Amino acid sequence: MAMTKDEIIEYLNEIKSDKFRKNIIKLGIPEEKSIGVSTGEIRKLARKIKIDHHLAEELWVAGYHEARLLSILIMDESKVSLNYVSQLMKDVMSWDLCDHICKNLIIKMPSYEELIFDWCCDHRVYYKRAAFSLIASTMIHKKEIEKDEVNRYIDIIRECGDDSRNHVKKAVSWALREIGKKDFDCQEQAIQLAYEFIEGSQKNLNWIGKNALKELETLVSVKERGRLLSSNSKMGKRIQKDT
Repeated sequence: MAMTKDEIIEYLNEIKSDKFRKNIIKLGIPEEKSIGVSTGEIRKLARKIKIDHHLAEELWVAGYHEARLLSILIMDESKVSLNYVSQLMKDVMSWDLCDHICKNLIIKMPSYEELIFDWCCDHRVYYKRAAFSLIASTMIHKKEIEKDEVNRYIDIIRECGDDSRNHVKKAVSWALREIGKKDFDCQEQAIQLAYEFIEGSQKNLNWIGKNALKELETLVSVKERGRLLSSNSKMGKRIQKDT
């Protein structure tokens, strides 16, 4: 499905919703950069357009939040360098676009782990969030993860996790929880770090430890899943009921 950048922006304005626009503005996106289209609709459009790197670059420059979400989905990762995505991050103004880039583009790139180490102590809020979002995404999507890699991520959380900004704190907690879901050994390791944070004197780490522990201590093993999941989830509740 061939569409120009202008045709796409016009189409997005045709299907926009005041409800979604209000939600986008709440994320911190300026009104003039918000159209009001759900991510689900953006994904449907991306599947129709398919990969088009030139169009992706045009959509990113257009500046609209939804155009940038679409841009990432149709971008050709083979034409993207680590320096390129680092430049894209300068334009990020919300946690959802930050995570979207991490989960749908960066994690597909070779050597992306370099960015975790480059950004984990960055002073810029979304660069730092991206480091922990990448850890979480790695734990979710990477099938084979060596123990040494897990230990590196634990060390990053311990050394760089202390941050008062909500969008960073929540990403640190998310990363710790996803580490714990790998297997029971990792669960124990993540719980130990959570208690270390809770028992320490740093208020931000206290919060992260308590927040992560809410899920870490509920994890159970399910045959249908390669990773642990919360007993409070729908599948977890169903398994408990069946047993």
